[in-house]
Amino acid sequence: MPLNAKRLKSIIGGSAGNLVEWYDFYAYAALSIYFAPVFFPKDDPTAQLLSTAAIFAVGFLMRPIGAWIMGIYGDRHGRKAGLALSVGLMFAGSLMIAAAPTHAQAGALAPAILVIARLLQGLSVGGEYGASATYLSEMATRERRGFWASFQYVTLVGGQLCALGVVLVLQMFLDEAELEAWGWRIPFALGAVLALLVYVLRRKLAETASFEAMSAEQRNRSGALRLLKEHPREFAIVAAITAGGSLAFYAYTTYMQKFLVNTTGFDRQVATQVMTAALFVYMLAQPLFGYLSDRFGRKPMLIAFGLGAMITTVPGYTLIAGAATPLAAFALIIGLLMILSAYTSISGLVKAELFPVHIRTLGVALPYAVGNALFGGSAEYVALWFKNAGMESVFYWYVTGILAVATVGILMLPDTKKTSLIAED
Repeated sequence: MPLNAKRLKSIIGGSAGNLVEWYDFYAYAALSIYFAPVFFPKDDPTAQLLSTAAIFAVGFLMRPIGAWIMGIYGDRHGRKAGLALSVGLMFAGSLMIAAAPTHAQAGALAPAILVIARLLQGLSVGGEYGASATYLSEMATRERRGFWASFQYVTLVGGQLCALGVVLVLQMFLDEAELEAWGWRIPFALGAVLALLVYVLRRKLAETASFEAMSAEQRNRSGALRLLKEHPREFAIVAAITAGGSLAFYAYTTYMQKFLVNTTGFDRQVATQVMTAALFVYMLAQPLFGYLSDRFGRKPMLIAFGLGAMITTVPGYTLIAGAATPLAAFALIIGLLMILSAYTSISGLVKAELFPVHIRTLGVALPYAVGNALFGGSAEYVALWFKNAGMESVFYWYVTGILAVATVGILMLPDTKKTSLIAED
């Protein structure tokens, strides 16, 4: 059955909102090298980055709470209602960061405001992943579900890419002193405005047929205890796969920019340019890998990711650390990101296909948030801690070890292309 105009409009609308969500969330990671001295006035740049990375991780620790609250909300009140609530919280968090006082102006209150803003953003993204994965998966057609669902990561990476793009533009027109003094606030203010616009857009999206087909009794059956009682195996598998997938994602993307500066030795602008180009290619690759999952199945793609990432992470990081040119670093990063694409293009869809409709949003969101909070959100902090301790290469092996756990989870997974619980065509 072809994708009709209503479904296509809904997928585009949901994806646009997802892009803004992740732009706002990743603006923090992209700009932390500039505002770290403003909130944490220390002489050691690595110590400053450790402090901002710790607050970045705080946002991830709120994800399970956001997933729990808004997963249930999305199952009971609708997928689009969950999407609107998540972007509203992102608006509040981004606005707070844009207007936050500096340490010189407010002392300890300044980083406290930063923490509160990140808590709101963490709640937002905790609900966003489950809501958007469920919405896009239910809106897509059965024959091309992998292709259309891959746009979740097209827009997720697109949001990260937009954040880096805004940084590049600012670097062109502002010097380092201006960026550290006030220029870093501009992307957060822009993100707040965009989030408000998307909130209005998401209120007008069509609801999915899967949700509308549920009875009132079914809509009240979503809950964390029911999820753990009725679907413990699926919960554990999703958490394990997410642990490796999200750790690899943040190790290869958000942390990689700092790695290029702190370890490879590139200046900030060159590192941003390399990552912007790499992420653009990575973003474009998602629909291709989603299509391949429609052709060959979900499980073969995930196995390729698990084994491929285990084999290449240590040598990849080692070679990037010694890269002599930005082009060499770019080529190596692309290699890692193509392997990662076999996971990210279908990660939300695989989770959605595992759970029945009445508990699908929560089933996607909560185990994902647990695995992501423990391993994805802490990736940058763990990497910087090992570097600060003089054992940077241990981080490469740490990523490989968690990927091994994820691969075990993948092997336990059915091929959800054949066993999908999403009933609609």
